[in-house]
Amino acid sequence: MNALLVVFRRQLSSYLSAPATYVSAVIFLVLSAALGLHTSQLLENSSTDLQVFFQLHPWLYLLLIPTLSTQLWANEHAAGFVDFMATLPLTLWELVIGKFLAAWIVSGLALLLTLPLVVVINVLATPDNMVIASQFMASWLLAGSYLSVGCFICAFAHHRMVVFLLTLSLLLAASSLATVLDALEQQTPLWIIDNLTSLSPSLRFAMIDHGALILHDCLYFISMIFAFLAATILLLNYKYS
Repeated sequence: MNALLVVFRRQLSSYLSAPATYVSAVIFLVLSAALGLHTSQLLENSSTDLQVFFQLHPWLYLLLIPTLSTQLWANEHAAGFVDFMATLPLTLWELVIGKFLAAWIVSGLALLLTLPLVVVINVLATPDNMVIASQFMASWLLAGSYLSVGCFICAFAHHRMVVFLLTLSLLLAASSLATVLDALEQQTPLWIIDNLTSLSPSLRFAMIDHGALILHDCLYFISMIFAFLAATILLLNYKYS
């Protein structure tokens, strides 16, 4: 556990000292606030939640998450790292989990910086803050599932640009799955559509975003995180063995 905390603190420090972290967080905040307010006319409608604001997050995370993913293994592919790691009382699962948790915390901090919007809504209207809290939790779970995908891709690729593009492409495909399935609804058997729909993270997120924090949907994101992190550990164990 001590080794995991060391990895976590080291990775978190790496994020906080990297200009790319702040740039991506600022872009995420500006776009989420500007697009959310503009498309929904949130203040004029006196909305009781932030559904339209949060429904943009699967797309806005396409900018934030790949940037965070490129920094997960930025220094670990250097020559001699494997030999150096063998001298440390550190296991692969501690390395992977520690790095992932640091990235997830950073994404959570970026999400928390949108709280002034909640304050504005509370001043100008009477929102359902329990619904808003569930929407924040859903967004953070979505960010964690996306980061686990980025962590897995980092086990394959060494170059930052390759990691960024692969992560962006895979997450874009996942976010667009619902749109593709709608287009194929008339040409594809219904049972295939239903099964593929259940795998769409954006649709799962939309269900929670309506304010219904259902355990079944939360477990989907948690299981997705565990699955990709386990796959990352297995792949790294194979490469480093």
